[in-house]
Amino acid sequence: MNWDDARVFLAVCRASTLRGAARVLGVDQATVGRRINALEKSLGATLFLRTSEGYALTAVGEAAVRSVENMERSALDLERQILGLDDRLTGTVRVSTTDSLAIDFLIPAIARLHDKHPDVRVHLDASTQILSLAKRESDIAVRNTRPDNPDLIARRIARWPVGLFASQAYIDRHGVPAPGSLFEGHDLVVYQPYLQTQKDLTLVSEPVGRGRIVAALSSSLLVRRSIAAGIGIGEIPVYTGERDGLVRLWPDRTRPLPYDVWLVTHADLRHTARVRVVMEEIVTAFAGTGA
Repeated sequence: MNWDDARVFLAVCRASTLRGAARVLGVDQATVGRRINALEKSLGATLFLRTSEGYALTAVGEAAVRSVENMERSALDLERQILGLDDRLTGTVRVSTTDSLAIDFLIPAIARLHDKHPDVRVHLDASTQILSLAKRESDIAVRNTRPDNPDLIARRIARWPVGLFASQAYIDRHGVPAPGSLFEGHDLVVYQPYLQTQKDLTLVSEPVGRGRIVAALSSSLLVRRSIAAGIGIGEIPVYTGERDGLVRLWPDRTRPLPYDVWLVTHADLRHTARVRVVMEEIVTAFAGTGA
């Protein structure tokens, strides 16, 4: 099995469908199907069971995965080491972050980068999904959690307290909730993952038991926009709330954990010229916002 075959095999393993694997590989579905059929024929073994729900590994396929993943790690290590020696200010840099940070900070950083280094292209992925730097799904990540992988280099570029905010229109209609009232009589907008991970949800340490959760949003940008639209009260970083012109409620209270922003890359890539200049512009974009 060569590396090209290995990439197709792993893509089908991880996506469980030809369509999903084709999307990852950037080829059409029929090509993936032909490559898998040819690979199984050359090996004289069935690697996948074809089911109504997709492709499932056989026992032979499961045994092959470990060896193929070792091959993948070796190929990626070599690629990163070569890229780490590249001093050309040209080529593509893949960056992942959240939609909120992308709009407020990374897009302005990319604009400045383009003025200085027009041959450096940025592929920006904005979502709540954390892409793998080790597998080169991304070259740089701007995250709100620090990675624990020792091969990754992380630098905190911002730290913001998290406060309670509402729009002026909401306050005009509903007033300001009293501390200790558990938000009785008030509408709340919350970050959806908190509903799934917190048993007793709080906003700036105030239980929400008497409030009405009227919107649960999947991203921080949607929470911000919902607060600005007057839908309800919500908890967001103080820096972004003030930037959006929202009204801070209970200014003496914050969430126990601040909102940290981490700039992350793989150790092998930090000296690559195009990666380095992108990181420099990102750091500049966050300068003066609080660290």
